[in-house]
Amino acid sequence: MITSEDVREELALIVPLRRCDRLAELSALFHAAGSLHLRGRGEWALHLDLGSGAAARRAFALLRDEGIRSEIRTYRQRAFDRSTRYQLHVEGESGALEVLVAAGVLDRRHAPLARPPRRVVARACCRAAYLRGAFLGGGSVSVQRSAHLELRTATPETALLLSEIAARSGLALAALDRGSHAVAYAKEWDAIESLLAVAGAADAVLALEERAVLAVTREQANRLANADHANLVRTSRAARLQLAAVERLRGDGTLERLPTPLREAAELRVRHPGESLRELAARTDPRASKAAMQRRLRRLQELAEA
Repeated sequence: MITSEDVREELALIVPLRRCDRLAELSALFHAAGSLHLRGRGEWALHLDLGSGAAARRAFALLRDEGIRSEIRTYRQRAFDRSTRYQLHVEGESGALEVLVAAGVLDRRHAPLARPPRRVVARACCRAAYLRGAFLGGGSVSVQRSAHLELRTATPETALLLSEIAARSGLALAALDRGSHAVAYAKEWDAIESLLAVAGAADAVLALEERAVLAVTREQANRLANADHANLVRTSRAARLQLAAVERLRGDGTLERLPTPLREAAELRVRHPGESLRELAARTDPRASKAAMQRRLRRLQELAEA
């Protein structure tokens, strides 16, 4: 069963070759899981709070490639919560400021931006990198009962941006403001697979497609099994009625006076009570059709009821 962490592990292995892609991925990471902390006297620090070790390693590598020093710290959010969270601490150095401005995380006055400028996601490769970063920073996927993919963001503006980026890539994501945070989400299999494919999670897409094929095959097998069971029930019920009719006709002496085809049908039903009409018809001499056998047995029932 594919999990959200499986997808993050796969996405974290993708190494962007272009700087624009690295900046777009960083931008999405910070808009999904970043926070700005002012320290006074113009000093500040920026934190990334992530729930995945794979995402933390990817963010650290992206920052390192851009010449930004960061420190990874771990903590437990609650005393009884066994999951480990990861914080990347970035000091407000001039080089870091320039990179974060270029990534659309901060404006030129170093104030945080709710959504990056359009230049950050202008190219198709940058939009794919932004979606990848959004999943690494706050994405989840569930396929246990019904399909559901969610990209969590800090603000509704960023969720709307994700919907716009998805639309420009031919994908459908809905945006929802939940008060404390916002999400862009999809509940259709095709939309989820397409988004993961654009972000670069090819193995996850193959796993979902395999699961879908297995689900369809299982559904067809169940439907056929149910149909076979229903046919057996109908055959058994009809055979009981036919046997009762034969016994009634034999009891009052009518069976001996019937034409040969009807007597043959009655004898075959008595000797083979569990067989289908087609199987009984194959035993007649000369061989009869299924429809002919059905007419003969129905005629026996009509005579027994008369």
